[in-house]
Amino acid sequence: MRVIATAGHVDHGKSALVEALTGTHPDRLKEEQQREMTIDLGFAYFSLPDGELVGVVDVPGHRDFIENMLAGVGGIDAALLVIAADEGVMPQTREHLAILDLLHVRAAVVALNKADLVDDPEWMALVRQDIQRALRPTALADSEILPVSARTRAGLPALAAALTRCLAAQPRRPDLGRPRLGIDRAFTLAGFGTVVTGTLLDGVLTLGEEVEILPGVARARVRGLQSHHTKIERALPGSRVAVNLSGVNVEDLERGMTLAHPDTYRVTRLVDVQLDPLPDAGRALEHNQHLKLFLGTQEVLARLRVLGAEAITPGQPGWAQLELKGAVVAARDDRFILRRPSPGTTVGGGRVVEPHPPRRHRRFEAQVIARFEALAAGQPAEVLLQAASALGLAAWREVAERARLAPEHVAPALEALRAQGALVILSGDPPRDAEALLVTQPGLAALISSLTRALADYHAANPLRRAMPKEEVRSRLALAPRALAALLGAAAAHGEVVDEGPGVRLPAHAPRFSPDEERAVAALVAQCARDPYNTPSVKMCLQAVGEPVYAALLDQGRLRQVSSEVVLLAETYQAMVARVREVLQQKGTLTVAEARDLFGSSRKYVLALLEHLDEKGLTQRIGDERRLRPGAKS
Repeated sequence: MRVIATAGHVDHGKSALVEALTGTHPDRLKEEQQREMTIDLGFAYFSLPDGELVGVVDVPGHRDFIENMLAGVGGIDAALLVIAADEGVMPQTREHLAILDLLHVRAAVVALNKADLVDDPEWMALVRQDIQRALRPTALADSEILPVSARTRAGLPALAAALTRCLAAQPRRPDLGRPRLGIDRAFTLAGFGTVVTGTLLDGVLTLGEEVEILPGVARARVRGLQSHHTKIERALPGSRVAVNLSGVNVEDLERGMTLAHPDTYRVTRLVDVQLDPLPDAGRALEHNQHLKLFLGTQEVLARLRVLGAEAITPGQPGWAQLELKGAVVAARDDRFILRRPSPGTTVGGGRVVEPHPPRRHRRFEAQVIARFEALAAGQPAEVLLQAASALGLAAWREVAERARLAPEHVAPALEALRAQGALVILSGDPPRDAEALLVTQPGLAALISSLTRALADYHAANPLRRAMPKEEVRSRLALAPRALAALLGAAAAHGEVVDEGPGVRLPAHAPRFSPDEERAVAALVAQCARDPYNTPSVKMCLQAVGEPVYAALLDQGRLRQVSSEVVLLAETYQAMVARVREVLQQKGTLTVAEARDLFGSSRKYVLALLEHLDEKGLTQRIGDERRLRPGAKS
């Protein structure tokens, strides 16, 4: 399914020509029919001579409704530029043509309409020359120009054949596996409920699947799909689609929202862009200037932050960051239009190079401009590397989504970067494994540096602790558990850290007591050894050596605390556990009283030990007795 959009000056017969081609008059609003003028978008479809269905978006030509026109020309395959033979190129013809060029619409057919009103060959030749001059500086310079008449239907077969040739030369819309539909209409139908329409891009939409509407609307389910009044089960990228939704009210929907698979797109209020100001834009685009951004069906006010220059001169491309007043959905390489709010004039357009910048850039930052230039160059490996660089340590799924490469480019680009050592795979096997973790080589070096700095700070603040708890490391580095585990594995493989299980340390770090602390520790250990089953309480141990030293002794495994009050020497603890296991294996059960007699200790100590072993899963209490838990390990 292909989609074309009309373009051209008001009263040049766009809607009449669409009706002549399709049999459907696209002016659906009562006001449009009364005024005989297209105000909002109209839609129709027809079959080309080769049998392919083509959707037609009919846009307003009047300058007062140019912003409605912009909502209809995103995602089209070609334009049908309509110019009245009795008037020739007019102001809105030129503005529509400039907009098509800014949006990189690369294919068009020019319908020289109302040819039945002109019987002067010289006039027709002059009009044709004028059209060719207008087309020459654009990507549509080689477009066919055909005289037609919507009223008499003269030239319509030739026009349909020209559209067939035009569309056949254009590549099909790619399936990137992440469909999105910019909503241009939302309404209700009796017996069906909520319906939205738009042009589907970047993926397939399937009957029954869950979707979300961005920004800010709850998820819904696809209850029905239609393309040109025909029920379908799968909608393909590039087609005009009507989606019947369940679970969402039409009052919550409006033009400019985006329908997508859940969790595949994020809204943004900040985008990095390459700008193409029109040569006749008037004055330069200045820093902090307020403009209107038109992106697909979305319209939002934006503040322009010019980067790498004082201003952007008309006709000269430049770099910028747009701060948006509302949230939008954007992807890399999306095309957009910028207009001044008042008076409403088109000043330029461009493409998105980074839909989710990590921050507001400094205006004159060479590294940022270099990254923009690499993204703009568009080499798959470079685009993939820049996406990974922007995300840091991330899942392959996130990197691929951000890079927005065609499927056939993904694997070669990834393999090239792996071979160069530019990308490091920390876990999994991308692209097969969507949750595989990867990072750029500089990104990994930066993360390991942050990790070792955090450990050095921790060791300096806690010299007697053997290792920094992993949860504290994770919090300090703001990493998810999987990402932290992958990073620690890489850092340990590089010899930068030692993984101690519950904690991590620098290789050179070892707790060292001062001479006074060593004497206090020796005294406490001797006291515990003299009566190993009736040791000093936790409180007494803290008083004897101090909290940091006591924590270090636990950390080193020299002491084992079995309750809030009872602590044992490590060797005593191990001997008691072995003896309990031996007795239970021999006689099957053990009571607290029997354990007290076994060790010549008090009830306080043996009860603390047995409850500790219950928690560990070595024993289980049944009444007043303990038994070995089946399959338990000490």
